[in-house]
Amino acid sequence: MSEREIMEYDVIIVGAGPAGLSCAIRLKQLKPDLAVAVIEKAAEVGAHILSGAVIEPAPLDELLPGWHQAPPPICVPVQQDQLWFLTPTGRMRLPTPPQQKNHGNFIVSLGALCAWLAPQAESLGVDIFPGYAASSIRYNEEGAVGGVIIGDMGVDREGNPKDTYMQGIEIHAPLTVLGEGCRGHLSKQLIRKFELDADGEPQTYGIGMKELWRVQPGKSSPGRVEHTLGWPLDPSIYGGSFIYHLDKDRIALGFVVGLDYADPEFSPFESFQQMKHHPMIRSLLEGGEILSAGARALTEGGYQALPKTEMPGAILIGDSAGLLNVPKVKGTHQAMRSGMLAAEHYAETGGAEGFDARLRASAAVKELHKVRNIRPAFYKGLWRGFLTAAVETLTAGKLPRTLSLHADDTSLKKVDQYTAPDRHWVNRELPPRDRLASVYFSATDHDEDQIVHLQILEPDICTTRCTEEYDNPCTRFCPAAVYEMVEDEGGRRLQINAANCVHCKTCDIKDPYQIINWVTPEGGSGPNYQNL
Repeated sequence: MSEREIMEYDVIIVGAGPAGLSCAIRLKQLKPDLAVAVIEKAAEVGAHILSGAVIEPAPLDELLPGWHQAPPPICVPVQQDQLWFLTPTGRMRLPTPPQQKNHGNFIVSLGALCAWLAPQAESLGVDIFPGYAASSIRYNEEGAVGGVIIGDMGVDREGNPKDTYMQGIEIHAPLTVLGEGCRGHLSKQLIRKFELDADGEPQTYGIGMKELWRVQPGKSSPGRVEHTLGWPLDPSIYGGSFIYHLDKDRIALGFVVGLDYADPEFSPFESFQQMKHHPMIRSLLEGGEILSAGARALTEGGYQALPKTEMPGAILIGDSAGLLNVPKVKGTHQAMRSGMLAAEHYAETGGAEGFDARLRASAAVKELHKVRNIRPAFYKGLWRGFLTAAVETLTAGKLPRTLSLHADDTSLKKVDQYTAPDRHWVNRELPPRDRLASVYFSATDHDEDQIVHLQILEPDICTTRCTEEYDNPCTRFCPAAVYEMVEDEGGRRLQINAANCVHCKTCDIKDPYQIINWVTPEGGSGPNYQNL
């Protein structure tokens, strides 16, 4: 095989999300002569981006002060906040906690926001390469990160070149910025290689599922932000829903479940579909149509799980570092802050050294410290979590304690050790009827004849220990029906429907044996989210 073509830049940013694009824009604002590239695995910027999303505008105000004159295509000022506790047939209004008061914030499509940011970056001279997946790290002679290697394209399932084969290039740079989002493929490797998490708690996660609906005229109230707790979850499972009212009779509907749940038979996707059948929400959706759907994991560990964010030649920003503020249900402002801070640090120092200390002294980490005990308090159940959250809020996180976290892959009980409570789930009628239908609304596309990007490190466990001990939970925790146990002439086996994958990373996180390794597929593959 011939030597790879090499491109040289001053800074490479992996991921065209809010963190990466903010970093790129700020770099060029401060140092116009820098050569900056952004690598994005999606076919176009924004296609893999999924979030609620209500954003705090302060970082955007700082980055692009005139943005109000030409805002993103979906940008609705928040007019009202509501928090509900749901029972199977009723609801109770709860006081809105300070972290979820959204006066002055905006409801956006984060994918559309990123697609809007990209030309702002390009106008400053940033090179953006969508459809190219950074598949591996390039290390220099000293062992430091020295760039990335773009994955080969046009390779069949057996690893053989096809007629469309194109060898990936190497992109070299003194600084590589990882803004891949939650559980990034390269970030995960670098955290392990450089032991960046050695002094922190295990990272914890949730799975967020979202649908965009067009409802009947008059049913939506643009600018209304609603959150719910309670049904269809039982008190032992952390999570809830969001209902964000957009313009043009559209609503963004979502459901988040903490991946620390214990029930091996539990299905996050099914819980989301159940939520839509609560009388409050069903009345909103009936007569409407679903426009798009998707899912992604989100980091929930916060302050305790923050890894060291610098290493020789590279830094972590945004969700790659785990900066989501869980009580706020927001991470975009944190992602943008960290990206801008990384740019300012490099512009001043010319390297990665010292970035971690700078980030930890910043407003982004101080914000996480104030709420550090709220998410782990819910390990004790819903009501204990509520009480702790109230105390932490009243004291602004100043109590002299920090609660511990535990890894989500250790939380499942074995099937013979757990009896699920009656969650009062109902027969449902609203679309999508199943996970494959939901995949349709994500517009996911993978070439069937490419190397499977879901690596099972010890396949025998799937048909032996996992079947007996956990009843193959991957067939339920995946929101896209990627994993299927089938019986054929060879016996029972795990079938991987990789073409369904929406790149949420839940399997990589929740598998109790940690034998599923998610790696990036061929560039341009995956979902094509529209306004999510």
